[in-house]
Amino acid sequence: MKQQNVGTSTVLSIGLHPSALDYSRYPHLDESTLTARIQAGEAALHEAGFDIVSCRLPAEPDAAEEKLRECVTDRTFRVAMIGAGIRMAPEHTLLFERLINTVTDIAPGIRFCFNISPETTIDSLRRWIQPDGH
Repeated sequence: MKQQNVGTSTVLSIGLHPSALDYSRYPHLDESTLTARIQAGEAALHEAGFDIVSCRLPAEPDAAEEKLRECVTDRTFRVAMIGAGIRMAPEHTLLFERLINTVTDIAPGIRFCFNISPETTIDSLRRWIQPDGH
């Protein structure tokens, strides 16, 4: 896919809060390990020059939408990254739909990107946006 540079601006990183995951589906993962991976991924994004707002959500759609709206208050976003924990679990289909619709209401014309893990977020973002100064 050809990269589409939409300009530099803040990235909205959306994912489930590590406490909201059902770890029985992921036998080699626990909350502290996932938290550390998310923190390392976010540190790498900052080091690469990305300005991100991290929004960690509960799994319940109404509460997640409310938290998402709190995260984006008074900010402009050009790219939203929605994590695999929301997108890839069938039980979160309604949550995923709600988040997509809420984000497009908040930021018409926004681009979406999707990662496979916290470690692949930089590559996912670079498909759509370049960090400041790069």
